[in-house]
Amino acid sequence: MDGAAPVLSVGVTAGLLALVAALVAASALGLAMRRRSSGIVRSVHAPEAEVLTADDLGGPLGRQATLVQFSTAFCAPCRPTRQVLAQVADMVDGVSHVEVDAAARLDLVRRLRISSTPTVLVLDQRGAIVKRASGLPRKADVIAALGTVVTMGSDSPVERA
Repeated sequence: MDGAAPVLSVGVTAGLLALVAALVAASALGLAMRRRSSGIVRSVHAPEAEVLTADDLGGPLGRQATLVQFSTAFCAPCRPTRQVLAQVADMVDGVSHVEVDAAARLDLVRRLRISSTPTVLVLDQRGAIVKRASGLPRKADVIAALGTVVTMGSDSPVERA
């Protein structure tokens, strides 16, 4: 029985080390996933930039920019995202908001590599994707993203926000 104690001790220690390693790995993965779906607006690099048309979106492009929201019926953060984007589009002249049902447009979802809803795309006047966010974006972040695309006058709401 005395020989079993060291073996049991090594087994417990190895098990605890494996548990700690698994917890560290899961935490790192969780943080990475949280960052990806936190609504942070990121720039789209030129080689990735794709141009979308009114036919692609099922709605007209804005004269200066377009806010595109991919949503699904059971998406909880899609409703507040819709409200934020509609408010910003109403604030800024020449900006439109188009919502796309991701379930009905799987071809476009696959083509644009949309992996979660809501996903928000900021398009320039040509329809090129210049910014992208997954999750519920903050209003200030959407306004800032538009500021890189929209030609502003001196009394533009984008400048005051």
